[in-house]
Amino acid sequence: MPERKPSMRDIARAVGTSAVTVSKALGGKSGMSDALREKILKTAEEMGYIYGREGVPGKPHLDIGILVPGRYFESESFYSEMYRLLVTQLSEKGHFGLLEILSPESEESQALPNLVSSGRADGLIIMGEPARTYARMIAQSGVPTVFLDFYDEQGTADAVTGDNTYGSYRLTSHLIHKGHTRIGFVGNRLATASIMDRYLGYYRAMLTHDLPVREDWILPDRGLTGGLTPPMLPEEMPTAFVCNCDLTARMMIDLLQESGYRVPEDIAITGFDDYPPGGEGDMGLSTFRIDLEGMVRLAVKAIVERCAGSDRPFGRTVVGGQPVYRISG
Repeated sequence: MPERKPSMRDIARAVGTSAVTVSKALGGKSGMSDALREKILKTAEEMGYIYGREGVPGKPHLDIGILVPGRYFESESFYSEMYRLLVTQLSEKGHFGLLEILSPESEESQALPNLVSSGRADGLIIMGEPARTYARMIAQSGVPTVFLDFYDEQGTADAVTGDNTYGSYRLTSHLIHKGHTRIGFVGNRLATASIMDRYLGYYRAMLTHDLPVREDWILPDRGLTGGLTPPMLPEEMPTAFVCNCDLTARMMIDLLQESGYRVPEDIAITGFDDYPPGGEGDMGLSTFRIDLEGMVRLAVKAIVERCAGSDRPFGRTVVGGQPVYRISG
């Protein structure tokens, strides 16, 4: 078995400092004493550390860990497509993407991912939203981290998200302009930051047009730990539902049709993401198309910069998208 090459975290442990400080020292940046810089450079040389390409300190390539909770990752899921795009984008930049599926047990026990505890990953991209405390723990582990498709206002990591609030606002406004005044929302608002933001877009559109937001028309579609479940339909039905994602929207169409309602004649439906594409015979779904490639491109750019020692303030980048109106609503 080949000997593992030292990483910046290995040097940091040997010196007794952080990986970020090591990265700055190797990149010739300020932020430490001359004595500490000299100690880091000497330790790196003794350990056989290799400087990388294009001015990025490190190995000739970066090994970027891609972490995703298992409840979100299926063969034809939104996040499997995001993973494919991540690996492609990293490869084009000369880097590698290493996938690790996070188990519920790991999140509950606050166990570090293997890619972190083994020192294998130079940086991390977390896609899909794990438990909030777990995401914060990973971000504080000393490994450069980027949150993809979610954010945490207290997390010490960059975040890249789609324009969830605006997208849901546009879809709700579209239904209102088509004459709907009784509109519900389908999604567990507390499950993820993305669902909450999409709810807020719906809520804003309803308030803007002075329309009532009825609590009995806010239908949860999942528990806090994921897994879609068909919601209970209210006794008095609205004439339209804004759903937090396309999977939920298609589930609602099936549920409504099984209950004797016609879509969109009786009840209109909108989704979100424009993924996955509908199969043969599926109803064309009005939705908001997320710019997946744009999100992935910015996430890769952010993690490469962090691995190179960037110390700019952490922030959230919001990537736009566009509404797509089809037959369902």
